[in-house]
Amino acid sequence: MKSAVGSVKTTSWSLLFTDFKEITKARLAVSVVFSSIAGYFLGAYQLDLVSVLLLAFGGYSMVGASNAYNQVIEKDLDALMNRTKNRPIPSGRMSVNTAMAVAILLTILGVVALYVLSPKTAMFGAISIFLYTSVYTPLKTKTPLSVFVGAFPGAIPFMLGWVAATDDFGIEPGTLFMIQFFWQFPHFWALGWMLDEDYKRGGFKMLPTGKKDTGTALQIILYTIWMIVISIMPAFGFTGRLHLSIPAAVLVLISGLVMLIFAFKLYEKRDNVAARRLMLASVTYISLIQIIYVIDKFIS
Repeated sequence: MKSAVGSVKTTSWSLLFTDFKEITKARLAVSVVFSSIAGYFLGAYQLDLVSVLLLAFGGYSMVGASNAYNQVIEKDLDALMNRTKNRPIPSGRMSVNTAMAVAILLTILGVVALYVLSPKTAMFGAISIFLYTSVYTPLKTKTPLSVFVGAFPGAIPFMLGWVAATDDFGIEPGTLFMIQFFWQFPHFWALGWMLDEDYKRGGFKMLPTGKKDTGTALQIILYTIWMIVISIMPAFGFTGRLHLSIPAAVLVLISGLVMLIFAFKLYEKRDNVAARRLMLASVTYISLIQIIYVIDKFIS
């Protein structure tokens, strides 16, 4: 009997953990934390483990809170889509009140952790939650411009790390912000292309032209080109302390051109397979160039 009780407890804890991961979108949150830490490494004069841990905890809490609020707001729409109908709230595994409690607790913990690092870091973290939940989320069913609005909170993490390390906002974190800002358009439009039918079930308007057409593919190409241009700017010496050596800039440029090739492939094929390849290339690109930037800082 005891072992049966023990197994039930273990199962319930594992279910709670799984639901927590889903309500906070753990994989997305971890990738955001990765960006923040990369930004911290780039900005820091000397590395401090406590600061890195506070940034990681605060960053996860803020993203987790944003995603929890988002799933409360979109619970009825999530129930309509295959991709989201098994999320904790629409599936009935978690009540709205529980999800809100999780979101509020994570907001408080996140703001406090980032405030300990610096007030500016906490301010940008709070702005990202506000924009994501109060502006981006309601706009998703109204206009494709929601992706443009959502790109602002989405671009904060890389920049946030620099601000956490320096308590200063200038050309350097501004450049990191712009790299991640322009990157989001090919990334999210590729995702929106893949999931277009499902998004339409929920009433979401994610593609810039509203269709999987050459107009959308062309905009993906244009934003990818802007992303490439901005990502190699630190090699030209006018982004303050944010430097990039010529070899590193070449690697970043090649990474961007590979992503651009996938964007052209989408323009040519206009199918879900090409969109998926571009989406995966975009995920690889952003992590890879952040690693290149950080390594280059410490070896050049």
